[in-house]
Amino acid sequence: MATNLIKQTDFDAIIIGGGACGLMTAVQAGFLGKRTLILEKNDKVGAKILISGGGRCNYTNLYSSAQQFISANEHFCKSAFAQWTVDDTISFFETYGIEGQEKTLGQLFPTTNKARDVVEVFTGLCRDLGQEIKCDVTVKNIDKSGDDFIVTYEIGEKEYQLQTPKVVIASGGLPIQKIGATDFGLRMARKFDLNLTETAPALVPLTITGKDQPWYEQLSGSSIFCRVWNDRISFEENILFTHWGLSGPAILQISSYWRPGEFIYIDLLPNENIADLIQQEKEANGKKMLLAYLASLYTRKFAEALSDKLPVEKNLASLTKTDLENISALIHEFKVKPAGDKGYDKAEVMRGGVSTDELSSKTLEVKKVPGLYYGGECVDVTGWLGGYNFQWAWACGFVIAQSL
Repeated sequence: MATNLIKQTDFDAIIIGGGACGLMTAVQAGFLGKRTLILEKNDKVGAKILISGGGRCNYTNLYSSAQQFISANEHFCKSAFAQWTVDDTISFFETYGIEGQEKTLGQLFPTTNKARDVVEVFTGLCRDLGQEIKCDVTVKNIDKSGDDFIVTYEIGEKEYQLQTPKVVIASGGLPIQKIGATDFGLRMARKFDLNLTETAPALVPLTITGKDQPWYEQLSGSSIFCRVWNDRISFEENILFTHWGLSGPAILQISSYWRPGEFIYIDLLPNENIADLIQQEKEANGKKMLLAYLASLYTRKFAEALSDKLPVEKNLASLTKTDLENISALIHEFKVKPAGDKGYDKAEVMRGGVSTDELSSKTLEVKKVPGLYYGGECVDVTGWLGGYNFQWAWACGFVIAQSL
């Protein structure tokens, strides 16, 4: 493949990746009178924005703070969040025509419920500010050349090289390959001898295999509000039974804190005490069968699934103290040992990435490679489900742009 001669650009920076972080970096740089070039692998920018929130894009979370993020350095993201707040995100989008509406647990969606409106804010601003976007580009390499960088990329069958003073790697993490995810950011980190925090799928469904799988399979499609916890954290949201295991918001959340071989625990009736409820019902109608009573709390399908674990053939009046203890243990401390997770193609985000020790928390510049920046999902900062990772991406874009 023929390579065009290295061309010195007049861009202040080249941004690798046209996702949330890359787009925000370009726009914020434009506000400061700096010119950037976005190189995007897909045929259009904002692929992950477009599929987020079921195509509606939960673009921030009202409760976002450092507490909702996982990192080897729990304090690292505080500087970026101090520079670009949730209020800044809300104000930014309102300025460009997107009003927010709060949904579950602080998630903010456009009132139009259209993720493409979020992307169009950025593409419109890039156009107005003279920021250039090239799509269908595969970036192959980044080399250091004196104080500058040489970025090698392909468009079709042609290879190009551009010389630039600064490079921003905002190429995302390993999820989701079908929308263009690659390991480019991690490969470049290794090339520049940067330490990586171990990566793994996060916000991902968990699998159940072996003798327990048929039990979950029979409940496929059933959704129940629960509290899910381990020794690190707990979440109260819905879980979803599937033919291969467990999904739903609470499971996705706990997955980021789960490690292979560990148990998770599920309270199938949070904020209630099943033994007290049964006692109350027994006083009113002791002849009611346990199966019928459970079906009044859950669905008939779920109650019947519990038949091999609980004495559902008994009426409430005949339940012994041991029966009640077993019922309470199962309902309030349902124990699950996942076999694994569904991997990067089903994960919302990647956990781990470029070690925060390698970056300035104030600018996100690589300490030992001046002019090179990392932002967004490439970095070892992973948010909860519900708009938190977008808030991190916007904050990264703002912070990096100030330093370009």
